[in-house]
Amino acid sequence: MTKIAIIQNKYSKDISVNREKNADAVLKAAGKGAKLVVLPELHDSLYFCQTENAECFDLAQTIPGPATDFYSDLAKKNKVVLVTSNFEKRAKGLYHNTAIVFEKNGRIAGKYRKM
Repeated sequence: MTKIAIIQNKYSKDISVNREKNADAVLKAAGKGAKLVVLPELHDSLYFCQTENAECFDLAQTIPGPATDFYSDLAKKNKVVLVTSNFEKRAKGLYHNTAIVFEKNGRIAGKYRKM
């Protein structure tokens, strides 16, 4: 049987603080035997999808990019399959709330783009 961890944290506007919280949670989950770790939706910042606000577009990142580099490394270091979420900028004016799955070796196994 595979152990699964579902992470929930209190997040802020500070992406680096949120990533450290996520890293700590993944480390703890892996230490307890989790093989699959799932982070909450849009976990790098405050959840902003209740309304459309153009100011939030500055949070968008490309894939690959800084967020995927961070979470790829996190999955690899902890030897877990990691499900993350990224506010993705594919092109100017084209954004997605994208779920990304990282394999234990840090490679992107797949992604699912929501509108």
